Amino acid sequence: MTTVGVLAPGAMGTALARCLAAGGHRVLTTLAGRSPATVERAQGLEDAGGLDDLVGAVDVLLLVVPPGAARDAGRDVAAACARTGTRPLVAELDAVAPTTVAAIAADLPTDLVDGAVSGPPPRPDADEPTRVFLSGPRAGEVAALEAPGVRWRVLAGPVGAASAAKMCTASVRKGFQALLAQALVTADAHGVTDLVVDDLRLSFADAGVPAAAVAATKAWRFVDEMTEIAGTQEAAGLTPALGEALAAVYRDLATSEWGRRAPGEVPTDLADPTGLRPRDAPSGPV
Repeated sequence: MTTVGVLAPGAMGTALARCLAAGGHRVLTTLAGRSPATVERAQGLEDAGGLDDLVGAVDVLLLVVPPGAARDAGRDVAAACARTGTRPLVAELDAVAPTTVAAIAADLPTDLVDGAVSGPPPRPDADEPTRVFLSGPRAGEVAALEAPGVRWRVLAGPVGAASAAKMCTASVRKGFQALLAQALVTADAHGVTDLVVDDLRLSFADAGVPAAAVAATKAWRFVDEMTEIAGTQEAAGLTPALGEALAAVYRDLATSEWGRRAPGEVPTDLADPTGLRPRDAPSGPV
């Protein structure tokens, strides 16, 4: 049995923790300073106490935080390692650029496995497991962790390869959702929403207001992810303008009605795109 720590117990971190626990591992987290909603979400997980307690108690520590918080989380873990003298294997699983992962690795006094979750939060009983890309010299150690509902995929590349793959796939998947939301708000302004949705579904089966609204509920986090994508594409010799534009769309969506709500609140039959309109945006063509 491996003792695994999860920082932090958000929706994705908690889901991974439950899959690892189902695989027979002891799974710890830290609820110090967390909101009542987070504490409720993490019910049933073992609370190690503070960050030093968590870092000092685990063999493997998974970093699962919003992209904009990844660097600070890495620095906090590095400081905890220094204070406790412990050196858990750290798996950085956030949606960030390879350069961000490299910077986090440079701060740590311990080894880092680069990772990225590709898909929804996993469930031990899911029909289709969620893929988690892994790369780096010690990626196989993380992939050896039994976790029903998770399909570890080790890439033949260095630290940074898994994050690069995630940046590429996310640019398409989340880019599509941003384009869809933008198109639906525009269609609504011109009174052609039903026609646009029907036509798009000839090529994209999940095109519709519910998919865009769910993306809007996560827009606050996707802004930083799109910025990381922009940096990744620029490092590949391409313009960062695409990622920057997607970040701007999600920045607007975060101010919309759906941007202030939770994914579970979106009705599966939602047909009105009005809730996708950014705050202060005009309601029709000028």
